[in-house]
Amino acid sequence: MSPIYLSDIPRVFTAAAEWCACLTVVAKYPRRYGGPRLWGLLGLGLAVQCLFLAVTDGLSILLWVPCMAAAVGLMFALIAACCDMPLTTAGYCTIRAFVLAEFAASLEWQLYSYALHTLGWQEAGFKKNALALAVLAGVYAAVFVFMHWLESRRADPLTAMAFRLRELWSPLLIAVSCFLLSNLSFVYSGTPFTSSILTDIYNIRTLVDLAGVAMLYAYHVQRCELYMQRELDAIQNILQSQYAQYRQSRESIAAIDRKYHDLKHQIAVLRAEPDAAKRSAYLDGMEEEIRDYEAQNKTGNSVLDTVLTGKSLYCVRHGVELTCIADGKLLGFMDVMDICTIFGNILDNAIECELGIQEKEKRLIRLAVHQRKDFLVIQCENYCPAALEFRDGLPVSTKGDAALHGYGIKSVRHTADKYGGTVTVHDRDGWFEINIVIPHQMQ
Repeated sequence: MSPIYLSDIPRVFTAAAEWCACLTVVAKYPRRYGGPRLWGLLGLGLAVQCLFLAVTDGLSILLWVPCMAAAVGLMFALIAACCDMPLTTAGYCTIRAFVLAEFAASLEWQLYSYALHTLGWQEAGFKKNALALAVLAGVYAAVFVFMHWLESRRADPLTAMAFRLRELWSPLLIAVSCFLLSNLSFVYSGTPFTSSILTDIYNIRTLVDLAGVAMLYAYHVQRCELYMQRELDAIQNILQSQYAQYRQSRESIAAIDRKYHDLKHQIAVLRAEPDAAKRSAYLDGMEEEIRDYEAQNKTGNSVLDTVLTGKSLYCVRHGVELTCIADGKLLGFMDVMDICTIFGNILDNAIECELGIQEKEKRLIRLAVHQRKDFLVIQCENYCPAALEFRDGLPVSTKGDAALHGYGIKSVRHTADKYGGTVTVHDRDGWFEINIVIPHQMQ
């Protein structure tokens, strides 16, 4: 005969599980506050959660579901207050935290009841309260520490959790379904999917909640993988685009070179003809302009020369002053496409920023490529009077949908990673700076 368990989960135990589940979220994601202020919020959240569930204990079944919905609302408020994330992201994290809390509380109470009534630990001299607290501490520590370890192994970008409101329906449906199915036997036992035996009820609840945790984790992993794949595809498209721009610029510059070469011959013919002094001076000026053109963007690296020349011509046409001091020979170890990606993207971002400045005399870009000890250093700074918001070490896109933009600097970071390099960005004193440092001994 199956033993009959005498009571269900104490509400304060459920409140502790919900608070611990919120704590796993706060431990993983960026926080609004730190130190005493954060712990004060967490302590207040625990007190309010315990007080609310204790006060609502013993209410009728009709009020039980609204009370649980209110408890979920308190979890959402705690996560939103502690974590620096959009409200939709906080809602998604709350959904996962609630199902995890339900599983932890159900597992703890099932193991406690089994030890108390099936193993006969009550008759062996164990006090109920001491046994309950010991099982609670052990099970909660195991569940939430394991979940924290599992989550911390994944470096999921916060941008992957940028949910639209309609995208919350899938995880919400999973959570609501698991909650209703796991607790159906407590409401009505006369269905093919419920039981009147409490041991079976506990088993159903624990296993269904475990399935909910597993499904939501699988959903989370799949969403992050799809986001990373989409981001990688976007970066690859940018790489190809920058390389295509490089080839187009190279062909355009080659055509200009041929034109200037023809002009040099034309000037030589004109000089042989008798002409006035003014015409001679005019021809001298033309020849000087040709020499100036031939001298510009000669960095020692043909790929960098092509990229810089294309960007320089664009800047001249749009009233942007681009200053460059670069030793292109330092880039000899880098692939052609990687050079196009790095310089094409950082200059495109800088130019785009400068075009938004009304005063043309303030449209300034400075680019430098040099060696510092054993490192190749690429520095680009542009005038940027507007304060920028940073997340994950990168500026948040100012375009309409941040999830669909901001890949330029990400592709630069991706390329620098190939060579063991790092990318840092700063916003200081009205200038936006990007610094790329790559070990130079890899040549």
